Amino acid sequence: MVNPASPGSVRLLDQVRERLRYLHYSLRTEVAYVQWIRRFVLWSGKRHPREMGRVEVEGFLTHLARDGQVSPATHRQALSALLFLYKEVLGQELPWMKEIGRPPERRRVPVVLTVAEVQALLARLDGVCALLARLLYGTGLRLAEGLALRVKDLDFARHVLIVRAGKGGKDRVVMLPRSLAPALQGHLGAVRRLWEADRAAGVPGVALPHALEAKYPRAGQTWAWHWVFPSPVLSVDPRSGVQRRHHLHESRLQRQIKATVSAGGIDKPVSVHTLRHSFATHLLQSGTDIRTVQELLGHSDVSTTMIYTHVLKLAAGSTPSPLDLLLAA
Repeated sequence: MVNPASPGSVRLLDQVRERLRYLHYSLRTEVAYVQWIRRFVLWSGKRHPREMGRVEVEGFLTHLARDGQVSPATHRQALSALLFLYKEVLGQELPWMKEIGRPPERRRVPVVLTVAEVQALLARLDGVCALLARLLYGTGLRLAEGLALRVKDLDFARHVLIVRAGKGGKDRVVMLPRSLAPALQGHLGAVRRLWEADRAAGVPGVALPHALEAKYPRAGQTWAWHWVFPSPVLSVDPRSGVQRRHHLHESRLQRQIKATVSAGGIDKPVSVHTLRHSFATHLLQSGTDIRTVQELLGHSDVSTTMIYTHVLKLAAGSTPSPLDLLLAA
């Protein structure tokens, strides 16, 4: 039996936040879980979850699938949030919690750009978004991983960068594109001036992961821990309530890519994540072995990486259509 959240917290959602932070869940997961638990309570007529159980949980999930038309991934996330609530916060681990079915994961063929399309897309971007997009395509990083980079994570001497606590909490090392090094170093020069201005103005240091801020209280003010892509404005830290400099907001690049695709005539549903898909496909196309691509992407299972081989086969036209063979005959 796990220890539930501290009973000193009066509000249920505050107990959820305390438990999530105690277990070192990411802020993104915290926001998502709190949202689903709030929706569950409102859906039930503001009844306390202690008064409910399997019937209400399954009823809420059925409501999401039938009325909300949510995807299987969203369905699984809502279920995970409710199971976390009962097990970790309320201290209940009942048999029905293991019997609730999860919708099967559906593997979708990812959208991949051709080399020419990537070149056209990157050429239309400008400013810091252009540099960030080039880095994401050149390394295969997820957007959140790219934004979370610290100055100390870039190793120009060895031409590598270190991804800290990526998806699943795993670290990995990827290549740092040599062609991007001069632009990145120039960018860091401007970022350092911003860092120096923050130090002169007495702005609190950047947020540090987990308990490092308590262990090294001045580390957040050092240049090594500063963001590679800092926000141009200060904002309030949602956890500590301190006004400090966070990294660039995710929507900045997302909006610019969406506008660029609309104006550029690329007839594909392109998102920031498409750059990662294109990175993997183009590496395989150039002859890189799939195990290397798996490590660069940070996939736990090579079967996840195998989806790009299917895309590659289709793109290369390796399997002729029987109609083409019929007409050729």
